[in-house]
Amino acid sequence: MTKIIKKPRAQIVATIGPATAKPETLRKAIEAGMNVARLNFSWGTHEEHAHRIASIRSIAEEFHTHIPIIQDLSGPRVQEKVGHTFDVSADEILTPKDLSDLDFGAAQNVEYIAMSFVGDAHDIKRLRQEMDTRGMTGKTRIIAKIERAKAVSNLDAIIAEADAIMVARGDLGNEIPLEAIPFVQLDIIKKAKKAGKPVITATQMMLTMTTNSIPTRAEVSDVTYAIIEGSDAVMLSEESAQGAHPVEAIAMMERIIIEAEKHEFKPIVNNL
Repeated sequence: MTKIIKKPRAQIVATIGPATAKPETLRKAIEAGMNVARLNFSWGTHEEHAHRIASIRSIAEEFHTHIPIIQDLSGPRVQEKVGHTFDVSADEILTPKDLSDLDFGAAQNVEYIAMSFVGDAHDIKRLRQEMDTRGMTGKTRIIAKIERAKAVSNLDAIIAEADAIMVARGDLGNEIPLEAIPFVQLDIIKKAKKAGKPVITATQMMLTMTTNSIPTRAEVSDVTYAIIEGSDAVMLSEESAQGAHPVEAIAMMERIIIEAEKHEFKPIVNNL
């Protein structure tokens, strides 16, 4: 009798970087459960990203599957010695770099554009205008990253305008008290679900797996509750982009999702 392998309903978004860029690692990542590939345009060249997109699509064909590409625009991000910060003092959060990257995304027919540091619905409309001029209408959808206090205040309008939502907890943790993040996360997920928009929970989900082969118990609980709360996808960042155990992180995340979905209360999942 053929063994039935249970696959999760919620999806795994894996950020592709140096740790996962090689074809053999991408194959293992897809086998481990990667459903969607994210490319972080705060790093890398167009040439590097083009090569990774080609590899992802070619290998996905080998598996007779489709791996959508998320192009994550860097936005008004300032690189400093201690890391990244951002400047949203200007009214316009789409930078000249973002527009150049958008040209690239249009040429590559990426499936999603993730917009960083969204403040209100106007930002989404502005991006959509730029996408319209590049012939991306109807082909590429917009993910609004909620990572500013302003975005939380304008959440309903942003959800209405965007195609999908990302709970980007890293920068959000610099804007609101850390202890408030779980409740803001739950509110975002609930509102996105009510509006019928897919929602991704992201950032530091299994961060210790950047160096360790297994996650902490707290990280397992974090992924579990993101699923129980209704996340349609959960995302790996450093863990899969530059960590020492990218494939193991993806495999572990799939195991956690499968277990969590056994205990969901009337789950509603909108696939990306």
